[in-house]
Amino acid sequence: MTTLITGAGVIGCHTARVLARRGEDVLLVDRHPAREAISTIVDSPAVHVVQADVTDFSGLSDLISRHDVRRIVHTAALLSTAIRENALKGIEVNVMGTANVLEAARRHRLQRVVVASSTTVGYPVFGDFEGDALPEDFALRSIRHRPGSIYAATKVMPEHLALLYRDLHGLSTVSLRYAAVISAWNGPGTSVPGRVLSSLAGPASRGEASVIDDPYVVWRGGEEFIDARDCALANVAALDAPEPAQGVYNIGLGRLCTFDDFADAVRLCHPALRTEMRTTATGGFAGFPHVREAASDIGLAERELGWRPAYSLADSVVHFAPMCIAART
Repeated sequence: MTTLITGAGVIGCHTARVLARRGEDVLLVDRHPAREAISTIVDSPAVHVVQADVTDFSGLSDLISRHDVRRIVHTAALLSTAIRENALKGIEVNVMGTANVLEAARRHRLQRVVVASSTTVGYPVFGDFEGDALPEDFALRSIRHRPGSIYAATKVMPEHLALLYRDLHGLSTVSLRYAAVISAWNGPGTSVPGRVLSSLAGPASRGEASVIDDPYVVWRGGEEFIDARDCALANVAALDAPEPAQGVYNIGLGRLCTFDDFADAVRLCHPALRTEMRTTATGGFAGFPHVREAASDIGLAERELGWRPAYSLADSVVHFAPMCIAART
C-alpha cells in the first residue's frame, strides 16, 4: 500500500519522512521537485520522488493506478506571495488541483484523502468573534466574512469540496487548518513566518540590529503558529484516525504569540538580538486588517485525531533559525 503526497515542500517532505520511518511506501510528487532540498529532510528508499502536476487529472489518475496508491495527503498549493503574482495559476492549482485529487480518489476508491487547509479561512471573523478559542465550525456571515485574500478563498473552496465528496460520494476526507507554519529549508517557497524569522535571526547572527521595515512581519495582538513537523504529524494522525467525524480540524499551538513573544524566542538562539522598528503594525498578522484576540480551539483534533502539538514556538525557532539563516546566505 502506497501513500501519495502531493507537494514536495517542507510539510510534504516531513510527512513523507514520518511515514517512511514507519516502514510505509510513499510517492512524493511535485511539479518541480527540488531533489537536493528534499534529500535534506527525507532520504529513504521507501520514498519515491516523481515529477507530476495535480492540475493534470489523467496523469494523477495514472500514478494512482501504477503505484497502488490507497491514501493521499494533499499539500500541493501556491502560497500567498505566489498567488499575488499569478492569481489564475493559484486558483488552478489550489482549487482545481484539489478537485482533481478528490475525483481521482473517488474513482479509484481510495481509503482516505487528507487536505491541507489554513486558519486564514477564519481570519475574517476575528473582528466579530468574542470567545476565548475559535472552533472549526464558527459562525459566519457569507458576505461580511468573505475571505480576505485570494489565497484564503482557494482554501475555503477545497474544504467544502472535501466535505461534499464525503457527503455525496462516501469518500473519507479530512481537512486540516494549519496555523501560520514555521519552517525553513534550502528549497523554493517563502512563508510569512519564515520572513519574520529571517528578519530577526539573520541580522542577529551577524551581530547587527534587526531592522524591521516590512509591515507584513510585524503585527498587533497575537498570531497562532505551528511547526511544520507538527503539521506532518497531524497529517499522519488524520490518515490513521478511525472516525474523523467532523472532517475539519484546527492544527495550531492553541495559544497566541505577539511579535515580542516571537522575538523572545529568537533570543534563545541569539541573546544579543536588537530590533530597530521602522514600521508600525496597523492590524493583524501578514497585513490582515483585523487584530486577532483568540487562538484556535484544538481540542477536537486531540479527541478525534489523537493529535496534539509536539513543538513549542521556542522549539520551532531554535530548530529552524539556523536553516533560515543558511537559506538566505
